[in-house]
This record gives sequence, C-alpha cells and structure tokens, in this order.
Amino acid sequence: MDQLDRTVGLVRGVLSSDLLGTYLHGSAVLGGLRAASDLDVLAVTRQSLDDRGRRALTEGLLEISGLSPTVRPVELTVVVQSEVRPWRFPPRGDFLFGEWLRGELQDGGPPQPGPMPDLALALTMVLSGDHPLTGPPPGRLLDPVPHADLVRASVLGIPELLDDLPGDTRNVLLTLARIWTTLATGEVEPKDAAADWALAHLPPEHRPVLEHARYLYLNCHYEEEAWSPELKGRVRPHVDEVLARIAGLRHRGR
Repeated sequence: MDQLDRTVGLVRGVLSSDLLGTYLHGSAVLGGLRAASDLDVLAVTRQSLDDRGRRALTEGLLEISGLSPTVRPVELTVVVQSEVRPWRFPPRGDFLFGEWLRGELQDGGPPQPGPMPDLALALTMVLSGDHPLTGPPPGRLLDPVPHADLVRASVLGIPELLDDLPGDTRNVLLTLARIWTTLATGEVEPKDAAADWALAHLPPEHRPVLEHARYLYLNCHYEEEAWSPELKGRVRPHVDEVLARIAGLRHRGR
C-alpha cells in the first residue's frame, strides 16, 4: 500500500462518518510530482476533530510521512466545511500536518484549530485540480476563493517566508515566484510553471538564482541541494527584485 492509500485510510479511519471528502492537490495534480514534492491532501469534515482524533492523525502521519528518496513528505489539511462555506477571510483550519512541523508536533502535541490564510491557496488548488480521493467533486463542498483573498493570503505569508530564506532557499524562491505569478495572472501555478513565468519577466541578472531553484525542484532531493558562493550572493538581490514586483502589483490593485 503506497503513502497516498495509507494517508486516505488513516483519515477515513479517524474521521469516520464526519468525513465529507478527501482531495489530492498541489504538484501531484497540477504539474506532476517532482523529486522533493509533497503529497498534498485536503480533508473536508462535518465537525472539528476531538483530541483523540488529533492524536491519532498526528501519530499515524508521523509514521507515513518522511523525507527520503523513497518516502515523500505528506501534508494533510483538515477543514470543517462550515468554516469555509460560505467563504470568508481569513479561513479557519482544523488540523495541519507537514514535515516542517515534525519537531514541533513531537514536542508539543497535535495541531489545534486556528486561522489559516494559506487555505485560500490550498482550496483554490483543490478546486482547480478536481481530484477526489473520496467523496464528491470538490465544487460540491467548497466555494471558490475571490482573487482579492488569494492576494491577501499570498502577501500575509511573505514575512514568514523571508525568515526561512537561509535554510529553505529553494522553496522560498519558488514560493515567491508563485506569489508574483498569482498576483499577476490570478492563477495558482505549480512551482516550476510559476518559475517559468517569473523567469520570462525578470531582468537577465536576476534569472540565475531562480533557474537554479527550479532545477533543484525538478531534479534533486533536499539532501542533494547545493548553492555555489556566487549564486548565494545573488539570492538577496533576486528576492528584493521579486518583492518589488509584488509590491508594484499590490499598489496597482488598490
């Protein structure tokens, strides 16, 4: 049984009759899994998880998810339907598991409900991908997210992204490219497609950094990631250029 089957089985077992649907999204649906892509799953429920359910999901996912050439990271988001339909911003998530949270979850216990602006992006990808694993098509359970809220969600995440730049350079650069692309086009693209769009709109001196991030995304696992001193020196000027482009789009959109 592969990771996706195990994840869906875990969700169904824990949520039981409260589960309305589970949906694959992200790279697996929009552009194809890459070397270091997560398996992104959204579950829609009737009501919030209890403490026992939170513990069971967390413990199960800690065993299913991983970071190795043969074990992909799993990102599971659980939302209560009434919290996102009718749509309002910021949306409230019920549960979030991702590999970047592993240490925090092992030390501090299972994730709790709270505001989750990034849900605007995740729900947009779920609706666009239209890939049910269980339940009806996602459009029967979820409302579309207005473009203005996609912009708000994208921009709210930038400070946290910049904090992660030294240790997660590849993903930060690709996510900033996707934010820029989303603001400019209204579409949430796979990371490599967003990088392609951004590269076509960047001055030549700012392209090498993003070209390398895109190459790493398509071809390398995290443990294989490497940046030359010359490219490292170009990272911050590239980021400043992209942030300026994002700020310009926000200003024009007001």
